[in-house]
Amino acid sequence: MQATATVLVYSDDANTREQVRLATGRRPAPDVPVVEFVECATPAAVLAELDRGGIDVCVLDGEAVPMGGMGVCRQIKDEVFNCPPVLLLIGRPQDAWLATWSRAEAAVTLPVEPVEFASALASLLRKKALAGA
Repeated sequence: MQATATVLVYSDDANTREQVRLATGRRPAPDVPVVEFVECATPAAVLAELDRGGIDVCVLDGEAVPMGGMGVCRQIKDEVFNCPPVLLLIGRPQDAWLATWSRAEAAVTLPVEPVEFASALASLLRKKALAGA
């Protein structure tokens, strides 16, 4: 198992980014690596970080302004070679179909519920580790 996993967190709201960090802790599950965060408040910063490489999972806020995480997800799935898996934060459970449209691998509702979020993130990290093996 790799020593650390890098998780990109996109939200224009610092409180949402903090909720993600707190829900994850040092690692979302015992069988996945320790998590390091890269925080982005703008879509341009997300693209720059993905161009730099080394991101294992993206967590995108579907309620972000001026461009929501669903639009960012759709864009990076089209434009980024070997795009990392995406966990989308959605405002309502009824928005899950939009998460599918954006091609996100998983979605959880806001506000972040720690157990649900950690489980979804750990699942994506496990899939990423299997794909890389």
